Amino acid sequence: MKPQDLQKTQKILAETVPMAIQKSESRSQRLPENSPTPIGKQRRGYSGCGCMTVLFLLSVVFYLLFPLPNRFLLLGIDRSPAGSMAGRSDTIMAFSVNPLLPDVKLLSIPRDLWVSIPGVGENRINTAHFFAEAQQPGSGPKAALDTVNQNFGFNLRHYARFNLDNFPALIDALGGIIITLPQAMSGYPPGTYELNGAQALAFVRSRSDGDDFFRIRQGQLFIGAFVKKILTPQTWPRIPQFIAAVPAALDTNIPIWLWPRIGLALARATLSGFDTLVIDRSMVSGFTTAEGAQVLMPDWGKIKQYLQANW
Repeated sequence: MKPQDLQKTQKILAETVPMAIQKSESRSQRLPENSPTPIGKQRRGYSGCGCMTVLFLLSVVFYLLFPLPNRFLLLGIDRSPAGSMAGRSDTIMAFSVNPLLPDVKLLSIPRDLWVSIPGVGENRINTAHFFAEAQQPGSGPKAALDTVNQNFGFNLRHYARFNLDNFPALIDALGGIIITLPQAMSGYPPGTYELNGAQALAFVRSRSDGDDFFRIRQGQLFIGAFVKKILTPQTWPRIPQFIAAVPAALDTNIPIWLWPRIGLALARATLSGFDTLVIDRSMVSGFTTAEGAQVLMPDWGKIKQYLQANW
């Protein structure tokens, strides 16, 4: 190629290449609406979505493991008239759960404890629910909460109330429960037993082996076995049957957003066990009312000291 031809070719290329590049860039800026998004923009979108997912997961973890405990009152109502919950709360337990530690505390309160009931006066603590429920259906749990809070200095707002008459259906829905007895109870010698619904109810209701404190121990063993059964993976296929049986046996004002924390705390505590607390004989004394009723007179100084150290 002659020098003059080479110079001419270079000049043409110098003029046409920038124009081609400019046209290409112009076309790329006018991509159709259905054209694929550039890779760089896709990455920025996914990055933003990933950040939101991480923040959400961190929020869930923070909520589940928030260090403050959640506390509620468990009531077992026995032998109420058909179609009514106007019965005495023969089982009274305060629960405290903290998923972070994990820590589950179960405080059993004797049903014959002589206390001041708001709006009623002095009586057994298990009558607070009965008096209110008989006067206005649905008000029993609040009366029980108010009575426990006033006498023990608690600030409980939530409750779970079991109707023991319908309790066997819950147990049968789970396929029974397995309970280990360290000593003879309810006619069973020490050992491990699998109880169906009717047998479990008879065990809880049994009054043949001792006083109120012995029955409290029975109740705590049963609650531990019940929770353990629910959390056993082999039981999970039965959960739909269990949920279907719950409305007839349980009512509660515990909000749905608290149940994950409660479930996590119970699941973690099954490995280390529950911390079972009792208002025991050392904190009360026997007392006979003017009407001749045998009740337990509390020593509030000892009880408050015990709760400060353990609750």
